[in-house]
Amino acid sequence: MGGSGAEESRAPGAESAEVRRPERVAAVHETGLSAAADPGMDRFARLVADLLNVPVALVSIVTDEGQFFPGMIGLDEPWATARRTPLSHSVCRHVVADAAPLVVDDTRATPRTQDSPAIEDLDVKGYAGVPLTDTDGQVLGALCAIDTRPRRWTERELGALEDLAAACSAELRLRAASRQREAARGEAGELAGRLRIALERSQLLLRATDALADTTGLAEVRQQVRDLVTSDLKPVYVGLVLVEDEDRLRRLVDATGSAPMEERFETYRLDAAWPTARAARENRTITVHSVEDLARDYAADAVAAFTSLGLSSAVCVPLPGTVIPLGTLVLGWDRPHEIDVLEQALLASLAGYTARAVERALFVDSRIEAARQMQQAMLTDLPTVPGLELAALYRPASDGELVGGDWYDAYRLPTAAQGGEDSTRPAALAVSVGDITGHNLTAATLMGQARSMLRQADLDHAGQGPARSVAAFEHANQHLGLNASGTLVHAHLRPWPGTGIWELTYTIAGHPAPLVVDPDGTVHRLDHRGALVFPGLPARAPRADHTLRLAPGSLLLLYTDGLVEEQRGDIDTATDKAGRFLADHRHDPLPGLLDRLADHVAGPVAHDDIALLALRVPGL
Repeated sequence: MGGSGAEESRAPGAESAEVRRPERVAAVHETGLSAAADPGMDRFARLVADLLNVPVALVSIVTDEGQFFPGMIGLDEPWATARRTPLSHSVCRHVVADAAPLVVDDTRATPRTQDSPAIEDLDVKGYAGVPLTDTDGQVLGALCAIDTRPRRWTERELGALEDLAAACSAELRLRAASRQREAARGEAGELAGRLRIALERSQLLLRATDALADTTGLAEVRQQVRDLVTSDLKPVYVGLVLVEDEDRLRRLVDATGSAPMEERFETYRLDAAWPTARAARENRTITVHSVEDLARDYAADAVAAFTSLGLSSAVCVPLPGTVIPLGTLVLGWDRPHEIDVLEQALLASLAGYTARAVERALFVDSRIEAARQMQQAMLTDLPTVPGLELAALYRPASDGELVGGDWYDAYRLPTAAQGGEDSTRPAALAVSVGDITGHNLTAATLMGQARSMLRQADLDHAGQGPARSVAAFEHANQHLGLNASGTLVHAHLRPWPGTGIWELTYTIAGHPAPLVVDPDGTVHRLDHRGALVFPGLPARAPRADHTLRLAPGSLLLLYTDGLVEEQRGDIDTATDKAGRFLADHRHDPLPGLLDRLADHVAGPVAHDDIALLALRVPGL
């Protein structure tokens, strides 16, 4: 694309001659556009402004007398009303003269533009313009992004501008074709139908720009593409096949199971005799006109997949990649379907948008998977403790980065003789559940550090109770500069020999109240909630320990707020719902009980991380 200097340009006389060339001027008139606002052109200007985050965007049509703006956003008066300027104020005329994009970081510092009145009168400092062309390649004007400050344009921004300029050019060609249709009334009916289809397909590309810009997962990419093409091209099947490990293809399987052949033929070699593989291998569109054609040229598995979908024709479009295609976009119809030149161009453009969305989704998926593996590695394998049953559940959120600061932990503590405590009693057990502020990889990293620091505090202050350990953790958290914030509940458990009773000593730092279910089904909340963990808060009351005895048959649940905060009612209502479920199923095996509890209270699709730790004292 053009550089900020734009030094290699035509001489002024040649530039003026190109702008005023009669064939080009006639092509401009064929569009039927004027300085009047045009809704379609205004939409292109809005898309440029939104995607490139610029204050001014124009669809500029350059004539032999000046330039006018059928599409415009952001210009001040008097230009906003006039929607036109003389040629002296036109930076876009350079795009027309060169028939090439012009990108200027600072118009004041570029010889070609530094004397333009547009700098002061229209406040043009940063400029990026891409040619708008007709069917014969005549440059009619420019789709341009304007910043009122110097601007270094990124490759992503310029790529988006080029894509929108291609769609806008297609729209201009349709306008010209529409006027020609009016001149040839004898062909009005057939031409009108073609133009309507072409216009719909131009609008499809605009919708594709919007719909695929924010997709983050492969399943979402496929769904968006399916929604886009189904209403216009009406295929009965839309699929994605992606290159994997350079020599294999993997089909993206629809989770609804609507196409069983996707699981049966999920993977195959890139050199296999499939039209999808050939499209990716040869980087060209492959059409299948009938099952007979398919059987003649491709493998029996390809025929079986084709017929299982009830297809009569199909098209396989490569997804362009940096070096080799990323895969293939597949559209199939249950009737004969001929692909004309316009439809081929449409599918090629759609495949380009899809490829970019696939690249983004693959990157996000790999990052999420690495983050989830890291978080799972940091979660604890529960110890085996005679006289106790333990179970835990971690369920990540279904959106965002799928990682966060929720955790659970359980580990043995050494015996300690302090304040007359009997050192011959068995070692205590420490349990905790916490939630570090944030829902991203940073929160997960802080969670791992906080969990380790709390373990160390327990070991360094053995026998002094959970409140002392939490206070020690907070001291280290602040003075070592970790600065993790959030909530937690931390508890120590010690058995009373010969009784089956376990003594629970706990402290709560701003965390949701643990639930205790007595042997008879009575539910209690442990509501002794202290201040949350937040470095830098003013001096506050010391952390306090609270003690409770758990009789045989008792059930204890520690949980994070993801279990109870996403319901339509308030948190108290959801907490009561969790307590009733625990009481009703207090004798069920713990692992299955936690899964069903999360489904029952939070729903099967979590919108926040959920960490659960359950402990049951077996009945005598």
